[in-house]
Amino acid sequence: MEVPSSIICVDCGGLCGRLSFEEPDEGFQSGDVVAYRCRDCLDRWDIVIEDGDDDF
Repeated sequence: MEVPSSIICVDCGGLCGRLSFEEPDEGFQSGDVVAYRCRDCLDRWDIVIEDGDDDF
């Protein structure tokens, strides 16, 4: 499953980089928790990946 390396912070609009690493042979799977950290406000975002999450 494709998971973006960065997202936009809901709180401040800054760029959040992915903290989580995908499994080498499996990648990210439905049900995995992917963590991001905002470069500007340092908030952490944990997102549960589910099938059909194409609107990241």
